[in-house]
Amino acid sequence: MTADALTDGSAGITSGGPDASAEPVDWALVRRLHETTGTALAEELKRRPALSAGAQQELARTLIQDGVDELVRERMRTGQDVPSAAEERAIAEAAFAAQFGLGRLQPYVDDPQVENIEAHGCDNVWIGYADGRDVRVGPIADSDEDLVRQLQHIAARLGRAERTLTTASPLLTMRLPDGSRLAAVIETVPRPQLVIRRHRIRNVDLEDLVGLQAIDRPLAEFLRAAVRARKNIVVTGGQGAGKTLLLRALANELPVSENLATIEKHFELLLHELPDRHPRVVPFEAREGTGERGPDGRRLGEVTLTELVEQALVMNVSRVWLGEVRGEEAWPLIEVMEAGEGGSACTLHARSAAHAFERLANLCMRGRAAVTPEHAYRSCASAIDLVVHLSTVDERWIGGQRHRFVSQVVECNGIGEGGRPALTEVFAPGPDGRAVAEHDPVDLADYVRVGFDPDWLRSAAGRWAGAAGSRR
Repeated sequence: MTADALTDGSAGITSGGPDASAEPVDWALVRRLHETTGTALAEELKRRPALSAGAQQELARTLIQDGVDELVRERMRTGQDVPSAAEERAIAEAAFAAQFGLGRLQPYVDDPQVENIEAHGCDNVWIGYADGRDVRVGPIADSDEDLVRQLQHIAARLGRAERTLTTASPLLTMRLPDGSRLAAVIETVPRPQLVIRRHRIRNVDLEDLVGLQAIDRPLAEFLRAAVRARKNIVVTGGQGAGKTLLLRALANELPVSENLATIEKHFELLLHELPDRHPRVVPFEAREGTGERGPDGRRLGEVTLTELVEQALVMNVSRVWLGEVRGEEAWPLIEVMEAGEGGSACTLHARSAAHAFERLANLCMRGRAAVTPEHAYRSCASAIDLVVHLSTVDERWIGGQRHRFVSQVVECNGIGEGGRPALTEVFAPGPDGRAVAEHDPVDLADYVRVGFDPDWLRSAAGRWAGAAGSRR
């Protein structure tokens, strides 16, 4: 694992493509091959409806190659330039990606250094790389209408269940086969909008985060002890701060024998893809349902995060980890944290550790009309043991880097003055914003019991690698 995962390099806004050495592709030809292949596949599926997905792909490759061979023969007959072997392969792969993958987006999704893909229409496309570069690239479709058609094709074929993107359903969020998250909007915006967020690092632990300078050694030891002591943990921060990555790292500190449930709107923690580390995980993913609605107004087949939290309680799991709290699922999660054995965790968008309690209390009240502010704050204070806050500092525009790191760890000690949670700042932002030990936790004995050495809290300056101040 490289240090650019959480520390991005020098700024750069450039133009380019997925691979400057890649062969140019005739997209009109690719579109023609895609259409003919799709028609032939549809006819074959009428004859053989039980044809497996693998067999369909093999048949498609054969049909595409037949189409490319016919192109070569046609050009030879008419005296035109014949594509090289490399050009033939590029055309065939692009046609296959159009049929079974992401079309012109596929090379970017396949690039291990790509973190984000943004499209504001078919020809205003930006690729965000791990080293901090934002690169504007060429069109990903012939027109906005063509982009919408591609997105509709992706929605119908690449999700766990068939999805739609239409005038009636103009919003789309889905998980791609590689685990990336795709979000798209049409109709309510002047041009189609698309974002793909990739999960580059999946098998990560606290030791890796120390190497990435997301945390230092005292933080790693304290957080490891918090997991072992079954503390309920909320990881907070802004968009792209590394919340999911930290939650993965915390989960990977669990014993292999631990049985836990992960609950997500779309799979992002992906602990179930690490069977050597998590053989007993029960991974739940919400389901949006179909376009049709039942008598109660809900989409048919819909399964909400709230329902999954409740279902997890009967699945013999000892911990519940919710990927991200956004809505009415906040209240049942707080109830789980309050009544269970401890050791649950979630992520939450919040500006600070203290702000997390405001956000959660508001979400609880929004999801349950009978919950009063006093009840919400009291339950949150009773349920949550620690809030770990991640900050982002972007110095690329002054020749530095973008840094993502833990800046604060707060312990909750029940209700304090004014009916709000009483907080102890165990780690506070140091001179450069990175968290350094500030106070002993009130429940220090719980951490010592599982092997934590209190001396880790005696280094006022922390043990962050490199010099203090701006880390460029």
